[in-house]
Amino acid sequence: MNSDTPDRSSAETLLARADALQGTLARNFRDELVQAIYSDAGAIAQRAVRHVGETRRTLDETIDRIVTSRLFGLPLMLVVLAAVFWVTVTGANYPSQLLATGLFWIEAQCAALFDALGIPVWITGLLWHGTYRGLAWVVSVMLPPMAIFFPCFTILEDLGYLPRVAFNLDWLFRKAGAHGKQALTMSMGFGCNAAGIIACRVIDSPRERLIAILTNNFVPCNGRFPTLIMLAVLFVAAQFPAALTSVVAAGTILMVVVIGVLFTLIISAALSRTVLKGEASAFTLELPPYRRPSIGRILYTSLIDRTIFVLWRAVVVAAPAGAVIWILGNVVVGGQSLDQHVAGFLNPLGHAIGLDGVILLAYIIAIPANEIVVPTMLMVYMSTGVMTEEVSGGGLRSLLIDQHGWTLLTAVNLMLFSLLHNPCATTILTMWKETRSAKWTALGALMPLGIAFAVCFIVAQTVRLLA
Repeated sequence: MNSDTPDRSSAETLLARADALQGTLARNFRDELVQAIYSDAGAIAQRAVRHVGETRRTLDETIDRIVTSRLFGLPLMLVVLAAVFWVTVTGANYPSQLLATGLFWIEAQCAALFDALGIPVWITGLLWHGTYRGLAWVVSVMLPPMAIFFPCFTILEDLGYLPRVAFNLDWLFRKAGAHGKQALTMSMGFGCNAAGIIACRVIDSPRERLIAILTNNFVPCNGRFPTLIMLAVLFVAAQFPAALTSVVAAGTILMVVVIGVLFTLIISAALSRTVLKGEASAFTLELPPYRRPSIGRILYTSLIDRTIFVLWRAVVVAAPAGAVIWILGNVVVGGQSLDQHVAGFLNPLGHAIGLDGVILLAYIIAIPANEIVVPTMLMVYMSTGVMTEEVSGGGLRSLLIDQHGWTLLTAVNLMLFSLLHNPCATTILTMWKETRSAKWTALGALMPLGIAFAVCFIVAQTVRLLA
């Protein structure tokens, strides 16, 4: 044992010396080192390789001069993102309506069968109008957008464009003390935050992986888009000519997305300087060549690995929510249903942040799945006892504005709250599975909620003060 003492002492001395010297290195030391290595490799290649004739820039290099340029890189990324959103939202409308019609037809037939068999009304309501309808809403709202978004995302990944996105955003995340690959996990979160958290496995550093996990919720998933689209159309686009409605609505949603990205960077910077303090690890990325996407891989990865996996988790946690919604809407105490009592209790808090008690109740019930926020709000407002979305256009505008006093402040703060609030139960469960830590899971669930309340409170009180 004594023979090991000199070696151990030497190793400890060497490590102490390395720690002392590390503090003297410049923050861009790793970048300079990588640049020096590539410069030396280029010089060696220039001396050792002879080119016959004129050397021409390859097609990949020509494309990359635009895609990764400081001038065009970020604007092009926003255009591509907007195009994916437009394709997803536009393409999912009809399939969602068709799927909802079919699933609700099954509900009606099964409920009628239960009635014919003499089964008690409350069992029929709880099972079919509560639990089943909640599942039907989640499936009809989630499945079509995910079935479109994830293949689009996988095509960009297979094509070789996503590494360019990470390259373009690396400097922003590095300034925030995070990893450039967080741009990839953030992009995946647009389809589903649970899938975005799973994608954080590509980040090797445990500290930076945890930052990416905790902040993935600040990009809106497809479950939050129905609420954002409704608000953008009714309250923003309605102020413009009909010909510009779709453009204004798309621009409004893109603006909300940009705000979410800004919050991702701000909170990442705050975490990296406090509870997850540390230096950003080096992100050296050799851009892969552009290649033709593989249809088989795209279909398997996007539909099996991502869409079905995420949808199954959402269905599992949404089933109890449907039952709870039905109970709250159909159990009457003192002449009012339970949901009306709870909404009245929450109303002072909702008013303080520019919303109301019904909206807060809807978000509490919708913790299992964000897709049921709007149907739950309409159920409580209309006192129907079941989730409904059979109000649209002028009828919906009249219900919200004329009957329940919604204003532009309500719409703006609801957009902010929808963007920033706590993750859904599927995402929280995924967070636990990835971190195996109750502390970090609780922080990932409660931190966004606190930020949402703080931001909405500041906006509401500022607007009322200036009015």
